[in-house]
Formats: sequence, structure tokens, C-alpha cells
Amino acid sequence: MKNIDYEHGKVPGPESGIEIRRSMCDVCSPGMHCGLNVYVKDGKILKVEGMPEHPRSKGKLCTKGLSNRQYVYREDRVLTPLKRTGERGEGKFEPISWEQAISEIAEKMNAIKANYGAHKMAFYSGYSKWYRPMLRRLASSFGSQSYGTESSSCFTSGLMAWQVAAGQAMGMDPMHTNLFLGWGANPVFSRWPMEGTIESVKERGMKCIIVDPRITPATERLADLHLRPHLGTDGALALSIAHVLIENDWIDHAFIEKYVHGFPQYAAYVESFTPEQGEALTGVPAADIVKAAEMLHEAGSFCIPESSTLGHHRNGLQNYRAIMSLLLITGNFDRTGGQIPQIHSFLEIACGFETHEEEFMEERFPHDAPKAVGAKEFPLWYELRHDMQANVFADNVLRQDEESMRGLLALGMNFRMFTQDAKYLEAFKKLDLFVDVDLFLTDSAKYADYVLPACTSLERGELKTYPGMLGWYTKPVIEKLGQSKSDAEIITLLANALDLDDELLRAGYDKIVGHILEGVPVTLDQLKAAEWPMKIEGIAPYRMGSTIEKGLHTPTGKLELYSELIATHPEWGLDPLPTYRAPYNPDPEKYPFMLCAGARLPNAIHSRFHDVPWARSLRTDPSVELSLEDADALGVELGDDVEIVTDVGALTYKAIPTATVRPGDLFVYHGYRERDINSILNGTNLDPYSGFPAYRSAYCDLRRVEK
Repeated sequence: MKNIDYEHGKVPGPESGIEIRRSMCDVCSPGMHCGLNVYVKDGKILKVEGMPEHPRSKGKLCTKGLSNRQYVYREDRVLTPLKRTGERGEGKFEPISWEQAISEIAEKMNAIKANYGAHKMAFYSGYSKWYRPMLRRLASSFGSQSYGTESSSCFTSGLMAWQVAAGQAMGMDPMHTNLFLGWGANPVFSRWPMEGTIESVKERGMKCIIVDPRITPATERLADLHLRPHLGTDGALALSIAHVLIENDWIDHAFIEKYVHGFPQYAAYVESFTPEQGEALTGVPAADIVKAAEMLHEAGSFCIPESSTLGHHRNGLQNYRAIMSLLLITGNFDRTGGQIPQIHSFLEIACGFETHEEEFMEERFPHDAPKAVGAKEFPLWYELRHDMQANVFADNVLRQDEESMRGLLALGMNFRMFTQDAKYLEAFKKLDLFVDVDLFLTDSAKYADYVLPACTSLERGELKTYPGMLGWYTKPVIEKLGQSKSDAEIITLLANALDLDDELLRAGYDKIVGHILEGVPVTLDQLKAAEWPMKIEGIAPYRMGSTIEKGLHTPTGKLELYSELIATHPEWGLDPLPTYRAPYNPDPEKYPFMLCAGARLPNAIHSRFHDVPWARSLRTDPSVELSLEDADALGVELGDDVEIVTDVGALTYKAIPTATVRPGDLFVYHGYRERDINSILNGTNLDPYSGFPAYRSAYCDLRRVEK
């Protein structure tokens, strides 16, 4: 019998000295955070696998999750606090101690407060997100409203649309619905657990409509009907479907009469959106628009997933509202199989129980301080969020006027997420103080005065909650690399060094999450003892219809097709109805193509995995997907160089002709430093309702580059 090489086979046990430790992957949004089995020997990670016992991910991982070991051990990890010695952007730093770094940063932040006011200090969070309640409170206790996040471009537009319509967040009930209306849903590449849910419910007869301009694995595997609108025309498609529903009387009159405000105005507006007009605006055949309405009517119940992509248009929030209106006029709100009211338990995830997170974040908010950056430009955003709209932060700084920010404390700053993003590098140069907390010396961090080393989720413990009344407090599986610290530790150090009048914030992470969980029938010790997410018992399940019965947090107490909040502020220049506006084209003759920047890839999230070898190998070159028809017309073949030209600039990409893309559309993934597509997107092409950039409907030209 041959000897078994336990160590090289990575077989856990006493023979190899390898043990399996439990953790989670936090490389993407808190809605996922899949379970990890981490193989550890002598304090080092050998490999990661999915955790079969995890109640959400059930042992599966995406390509990004499987790359966690390479992510943790990237050679460019920052392992000690750094202080800038050269010019901003040169990347010249010297290592310093934590004591010196925190002391000097606190001294300079307090100097900005003393000389210009606390409101001149901005606070920003990129990825990850687990510490955000603490950072929000740090900004408030310091005295600044200008706390912003990458949610200035992600998720929040859809949440705002529901706040306008219903006064709160909404989720879906896919396990009990008769039809899944997957508007912008591509779960194979993004939010992959959703695919299994849809497949399981389809087995009992549920129908599925997928709305996506591209052919994707979801449209091929899941869709009974695939609608392919032109980029940015989702609102027109939704209004056309509504026209068919109303014209055929396939609506819930009793529900509308009792619970919906503004239906007469809405019905009058959609009257012109006939299927034929819908086809002219969206490219979706009129017959398919009618078919979609028929399927919604025949199904009775249907629900729609949240999709951040829908907000990435100049008319993004209004497109959301138009889509949501289909639920309102058919009575699919607060009912089985429809859209369900949600209360965010923790990190804006609805888990089935209430916590004190909102109270923790809001009780120190400085209401009397000058309003956050972006409040003037995007008053609806500020009214609903009270956050900084980070998409105009660079403009604020570059104006160099009495309202300009003087300092920035950022955790995970990635300037490449912003459109016309070179402005942010110029803005960083103008600041009196720029501090960045990160794992790596990124292109953004090179402009900072101080870079503080953060650790990964595998090197720390944290509270994690999941839908279904699940909770967990993870444990570190390895020691922190170098002198890195958790984001929460760094915020606590700063809160104390700044001498803030906030005992709870200064007490640290465990005290804070213990406070947030007060009243929830579980202790931190119980959550820490759990090997994987545990069911929190003793919480009464939600009763369908209870929210709408007691009245909603809208001006009328009803679901609002016609927003009274917007109507009472005519100075905002916004429409109370979910009206449609076509994407902005600066010159139709010069820019005949429509560009989608940020189309999902299974191996990447923003720019975080472009420097991870396994992940990068799956899409080595910055590329553009174009239709076979456009490739033929341009004489372009696979791998040829083509140039994308916008009203801002031009970049060269490798061509990928494909049958999955419609003629006239181009799809580019972002975040490649050598071909940064966001750098040539117009930074003023923003949604006036939310402030979101039009990443996914930017007009351009495409040219073949001669060899």
C-alpha cells in the first residue's frame, strides 16, 4: 500500500497538521457573504472551499470566492502604516508606527475642525461594508454630515424609488410567487444563489420573464420569455406593459382604490405608451410587450428582484419607479408571492428581526451642521438619505470655494468607480488631508497623506446576519498579516484620539454590536460559539398585509404612483409621476453606439480582482463585446483592436464579437487600470433624482484600429 501524502493532498487531520476553520467570503456585497471552509497549517491558508453547512451558500462558491487565498496573500498588501514622503501620486511613503499615524491624523482632523469647521471633513466608505455603521457615527460625532459610500452608485437608487412609492425598503417573495420578473437579473454572474432559488420554484410551475439587453446564462436557462430593450429604456418598456394591463382591465381595482394614490394621473400618462410606441422606444417587439402583460395577468402573483444595474442611467430612478408601478396596479404588494415590506436588520440586509442599527447611526447626526456634499445638486437624494453624494465630491473640492471640503478620511477609496474619474486625482491633490485605509497600495492610496493597513475578513471576527433570522459572529482563521488592523479597530482608535464625546463609539466593535442587538433574543456569546450561521429563535414571523393595513410612511399613507413628496418641491424640477426620458446623446451623428460600462463578469467585482492571478486569467485583456453584425460591418475579428470614442476621450480594447449582444450595443467591464472605461464617461451625465452616473447608457462611437 502506497504512503498517503496527507500534506500535499491538503487532507486535514493530525497526520498532515492541517485543520479546517470556518469563515465567510466578504469580497462582494453583504447580500452574499458565502461560507468558507479554510484549510490552515502553521498559521497559513493552504486553500479555501465552500462550506456545505452554510444555510445560504450551501457549499458553493463563485470564482472570486475561490480566489480568497491569492487575495489575502497578494504581494502588494500594505503591512504597516505609511506616511507620504513624495508628491501626491508618486507612491513614495515611509513606514511609521500606529501611535504616530493615529496621533498625527487626529491632530490634523481636529485642526481642520478648529480652522474651517467639522463639516469640512468628509468621510467615505468603499469596500468592504461591514464597518459602515461605525464610520457613519464617527462622521456624525465629529460634526460632519458629509459621510458617503460607494452606494452613491449602487443599490440606493432602487431603495430610494421604494421610499418614494412606499416609504420603506421592499424585498420579494420568490419561493411563493407564480412569476419571477427578473428585470436586470443575471444571477449566474451576480448573486448566484438566486439561480438555484428560481430553478427550484420553476419545478413547481413558476414562470419566468428575464429583461436584459444581452443573452445571458439566465435568459437561456431560466426565461420563459426574454425581453431585450435598448440600454436605458427600461422605463418605457414598463410603461408599455402597464398600458396593456390597464387597457385590458388586468389590474386590481379594489387594491388601487384602497391603497394606491395617483392612479388617475398615472393611467393618463401611460395611455400614450402603446405596445407599438413601446417597440419604437425600446426595440422590444410589440407582440412581446403584450405577451409579458398577459403572463403577469395569468400568473396573478409576481415579484421583482432588486437590481443595481437599473439605476445606472440618467433616468435610472424613474425607470425603477415605472417598473415598481406594475406591482402596485396589480396588487402585488405586501402579499404572498409579491413584494414584501422589509426592515433592514443589519448592514441594510433584511433578516426578519429589528435591531438598533438605524438608531445607532442616526442619534448623533449633526442636523444643525451645513448639509452634506451633493445636497444642493440632488435634493431628493439628500431628503431620503442625508448622505454625501460622492459622485460630485471631486467637483466640490475642485471649485475651491467656501463650500469645498478640506479633508477626506476614506476606507477603501477607489477613484476608478467614478465617471470622468481623473477629476478625483486632481481633487485629492487639493485636500489638506487625505487618509486612506486599504489592504493594498492602490492607485487611489498613492495620493494619500497616510495609508493605514486593513486586514481581510479571514483575519478578523465580525457580526454577520442573513435573511431567514440567521446570525453569526465569525472568527479569524489566521493572525493578521504584518501590522494590519480591522477597520473597526482603526475607527475606534481614531474616535479615541479625536477625543470625541461618544462613549459607545470609543468602546469598540463588540460593545457597539451588543448595543445594536439589544432586544434580539440572542447573545454575542451564542453567536460567537456558533460554527456557522444559527437560527435566532423566538421571533414572530412577519404577517402578510400588516404593513399596508396600518398605513405607509408616505405623505398620503398609501402607495404613491404620484409622489406628493416630489410634488411639494417644484423647485427640485423633478416629476411626481414615473415619467420616461431617453438616455442623453450629445451628438447622435457622432455617437451611434450605446455603451454599457460595468457589465458583470463572473471573475471580477469592480477592480478588486484584476490583480489576483486566478481571476485575471479568465479575462486577461480589457475587452469590448460587440454584435456579430457590427463586427462584420467594421471588418473586426476576435482579438482585433478597436477604439471606443466618447465626448470625453478614447480608449482601445480587444474586440469580442458575440451573438449575445444586440447591434448598436457595446459591453465593457470596468476597473482595468490600463484601460479605465470610466475615465472616458462624462462625469456630468448623472441622474437628477439620485445622482447616479449613466454607466450603462453612454453614447459613443466604435472604430477599427488598423494593424
